[in-house]
Amino acid sequence: MRILGVDPGLRVTGYGAIETGARGARLIEAGVITPVASAALGQRLRHLYREMCDVLEATHPDVVVVEELWTAYRNPTTAVLMGHARGVICLAAGESGVAVRHLVHSLVKRALVGFGAARKDQVKRMVVQQLRLTSRPQPDDVSDALALALALANIESTERRFAALGVVANR
Repeated sequence: MRILGVDPGLRVTGYGAIETGARGARLIEAGVITPVASAALGQRLRHLYREMCDVLEATHPDVVVVEELWTAYRNPTTAVLMGHARGVICLAAGESGVAVRHLVHSLVKRALVGFGAARKDQVKRMVVQQLRLTSRPQPDDVSDALALALALANIESTERRFAALGVVANR
C-alpha cells in the first residue's frame, strides 16, 4: 500500500510518500511545497493545489492522510488559513481519485510512540527507525508528514489484524 502523508501549511507544506509491505515501510519520496509567502492567498492556494497534483501524479498513493485541525489555536485566523490549505489538498486528492483520511495529532503520536502526549523528538526518532533512515528528515514539515503516513500504516495494519480475528473496530 502507498500512503502519502501531508502536513498542510500556506508557507510550507510537507509531504512524504511511503510504501508498506511484508518487510515494513519504505520511503518513496518526501519534500516540501513552498508557495511564495508574499503572494495573495488565492495565488498561494493555486500554487499549493498544482504542486500537490504533481506530487500525487508522481507518487501514485492509494490514500492521502492529512492531520486534523487543532482546535486550540491562539489565533483563529491561523485555523481558518490552515483549513484553506487542507481543503486544497483534499481537492487535489479527490480530483486524482485518491481517498483521504484525517488523523488527530495525538493519535499519530499514539500510533508511532504508544503515547498520545509524546514529544516531537520521540516521534521523529520513530520516523527514522521505522523507515530505516540515516538521519532525521528536514524540515520538520517533512518529518511530520512521514509521521502521518507511518501512523496510518500502523493503524490500518492493526485494523486488518483485528478484522482477521473477527473483531470490528468503531471509527
